[in-house]
Amino acid sequence: MENRPRRAVVAAGILLTTAVCATIPASAAPQRGADQVTAFRQTPATALVVNARWGGHCTYDRLVIDVRGTVPPVTVKRVKELRYDATGKKVPLAGKYFLEIKLSPAAAHNQSGQSVYQGPRLTKINLPKLKGLALTGDFEGVVSFGAAFSTKPVYNTFKLHSPERFVIDTKHANLCR
Repeated sequence: MENRPRRAVVAAGILLTTAVCATIPASAAPQRGADQVTAFRQTPATALVVNARWGGHCTYDRLVIDVRGTVPPVTVKRVKELRYDATGKKVPLAGKYFLEIKLSPAAAHNQSGQSVYQGPRLTKINLPKLKGLALTGDFEGVVSFGAAFSTKPVYNTFKLHSPERFVIDTKHANLCR
């Protein structure tokens, strides 16, 4: 008979401890690494920028940026000159007009810091409108490119799927007549 009250006290203690622990939010739990794992699960997977390529067509030049994962939000804007993101140094691309292309959140490297980007880092291009391309940054969740043109570009942007890619078409006169 003496063991019954003792068992009841132990059982009540276990139930009370379980109830209290269940009401503590996971972010307050003192488990090593738990906050990092929770934060990682809540963040969508970062898109990996793996290549950039281009081609000439009858009425437009096309620039394609290939992505592993879902294409993230992309901004394209005209700039007076191109600069590398981390250093601020001027990008040595010949041209009078430039587009700055930024994908974010994105990376051109894996979690180990190794580059996954297979495309050109700085290249001259000889198409009717597109004259050069540079990878200008892979810094703090933003992958950026610069495109050079000899005349003011008139362009259209869109995303294509299977495989995932971002496209910029730059209009020019019909060369296939």
